Amino acid sequence: MLIIFDWDGTILDSSDKIVFCMQQGARDFGVAERSADEIRNIIGLELSLAIAYLYPELDAKGVEDMRGHYVRCFIDADRRPCQLFPGVTETLYALKDAGHDLCVATGKSRRGLDRVFAGLDICSLFSASRCADETASKPDPLMLRELCAERSVNPIDAVMVGDTEYDLEMASRIAMPRIGVSYGAHSVERLLRWEPLSVLDEFSELLPEIERHERSFKQ
Repeated sequence: MLIIFDWDGTILDSSDKIVFCMQQGARDFGVAERSADEIRNIIGLELSLAIAYLYPELDAKGVEDMRGHYVRCFIDADRRPCQLFPGVTETLYALKDAGHDLCVATGKSRRGLDRVFAGLDICSLFSASRCADETASKPDPLMLRELCAERSVNPIDAVMVGDTEYDLEMASRIAMPRIGVSYGAHSVERLLRWEPLSVLDEFSELLPEIERHERSFKQ
């Protein structure tokens, strides 16, 4: 089965760093800081789109200037890498050993994802990835369509795993089964709007959930 993962907030515990850097970027740029909840709300979107949502008063140049301040802060803060959520490494290896095809669909830029991948052994487990600066931003399902086409899989035969409603919405829009995780950026209530197979409290619960889905799918 093709399993497509969101990155920030699903695999990598990076939400606090994103919040800190967005607030620091705002201070550096000279605009009002947004609250942690407001920033967590836009995690998962392509960065320029996220900034435009947070600061609708900014024109295109202002958005790109703010983006530059955020990126510089994040690269500096990323010298201390974020940690994977508990159970991620073991579960991903178990899924791969069980014959599943693993991919990533993320709101990060390609440069940002490659920088993270360079420091992680688990990057070898993923057969393909799509980033927001090389396709349409979530919740548009284009990145899922592209990954399914690349891996020669019908969307109904894949599963999307994510922590935000943007992840689950884009899967819903192409009738792809989806699984939420409760420990990320968006509340369980927001995830449930998109009728996931389940919402997991721990990443390690994913393997048995995938096995249950496979059994029900074959019936």
